[in-house]
Amino acid sequence: MQIRDTLYIDGEWRAPTSTKMIDVISPSTETVFGRVPEGTAEDADAAVRAARSAFGPWAATTTQERAGFLAKIHEGLKGRAEEIGRTIAGEVGMPLKLATRIQAGSPISTFSMYARMLADFRFEERVGNSIVLREPVGVVAAITPWNYPLHQIAAKVAPALAAGCTVVLKPSEVAPLNAFILADVVHAAGLPKGAFNLVTGYGPVVGEALAKHLEVDMVSFTGSVRAGKRVSELASQTMKRLTLELGGKSASVILDDADLAAAVKGTLNACFLNSGQTCSALTRMLVPESRHDEAARIAAEAARSFTLGDPFGDGAKLGPLTSAAQRERVRGYIRKGIEEGAVLLCGGPDAPEGLGKGYYVRPTIFGRVNPNATIAQEEIFGPVLAIIPYRDEDDAVRIANDTLYGLAGAVWSADEERARRVARRLRTGQVDINGGAFNMLAPFGGVKQSGKGRELGRPGLEEYLEYKSLQLKADAKA
Repeated sequence: MQIRDTLYIDGEWRAPTSTKMIDVISPSTETVFGRVPEGTAEDADAAVRAARSAFGPWAATTTQERAGFLAKIHEGLKGRAEEIGRTIAGEVGMPLKLATRIQAGSPISTFSMYARMLADFRFEERVGNSIVLREPVGVVAAITPWNYPLHQIAAKVAPALAAGCTVVLKPSEVAPLNAFILADVVHAAGLPKGAFNLVTGYGPVVGEALAKHLEVDMVSFTGSVRAGKRVSELASQTMKRLTLELGGKSASVILDDADLAAAVKGTLNACFLNSGQTCSALTRMLVPESRHDEAARIAAEAARSFTLGDPFGDGAKLGPLTSAAQRERVRGYIRKGIEEGAVLLCGGPDAPEGLGKGYYVRPTIFGRVNPNATIAQEEIFGPVLAIIPYRDEDDAVRIANDTLYGLAGAVWSADEERARRVARRLRTGQVDINGGAFNMLAPFGGVKQSGKGRELGRPGLEEYLEYKSLQLKADAKA
């Protein structure tokens, strides 16, 4: 049992204003394995005030000093990688080996990336008779989700600190324990008091208090569209800077000349990663009408390799979903798919055999899905793939773009130039070409109702900076 009963505010572990605690439930055993404070609006206010007091001195530090702190945090997290992996496997349900590689490895790399980036990032340049400055936006409220908890935290905290901002972090109450490891590491690194603060609690209380707080200059939020709209509404009252990374319904477009087996298997891997609890998951597979049945057969056969099981056991490729509510939500969508006439190729809404405990859902694939069907339009956030046939290339692009979302996508073709042409037509924030790997140096984010702003890479740092122009007399020297 992991019990953390204090909050990290102004450089110290501080008792919360309430004695209430939040239970952290193991999705594989359905038992309580941790507890964290149920923070209040008063706790959020204390954290914001600490961040505000720390902002001036922290913004005045040199880039070398900030890079040094980020490097120390990187090393601290690296030294606790196995602990992070085990913690997140317990919170989220991702199998341990994957959790250690992805859930721990990604945030560790993110802090290192921004430490290195500061070495040559230009915060000042001469433009005509002006000196153009890039200055930190101020106090940042980072509100993060549960599916890749520390990865999403690092994607906000690392660039914010690199820019010279101070941070108040509100992690998901579903998977908060990993955030305390980061706070431990930050404290050990000697980060100035108030530069980083951690307040756990529920979104309608702590999250909303941060979003509307007068002394918060920016909110960076990752979560559902519904919650993102609420954060936007609150943040707009004080005209805060706002970045949102919301949902997705990403299409994998398999062109008629593609290696079908490789494309189908690659799409399936991207759809089922983290039991489908990935905002950029490729949940719609678009195939030529003439190759639908072949693609369906390959997908159904490949799905058998996605074995369900204990995240801490051997052999499991898929763990449980993160909560009972999420399990019921996904099963409801599977039932809806059947009701609306899609062909169930494998899986289904029934509980998997041999797994009496845990929030498990069978990996499910539907064939001949209507592009307008519920399972083709709404984000399910579970291991559910919809195979949609199309007539020609233009039809494929139309179907891919015909959604409220625009976060990610993929194109598969034997002709890379053709794949690039199609990818340019997709209205989405990123597109994988023939299985291209995720790149942390490239910006990540979406269009339409998938959000606004970008994370990671140089654009991820720029989100936390404001421009200022100093207009000089014509004869002034640089």
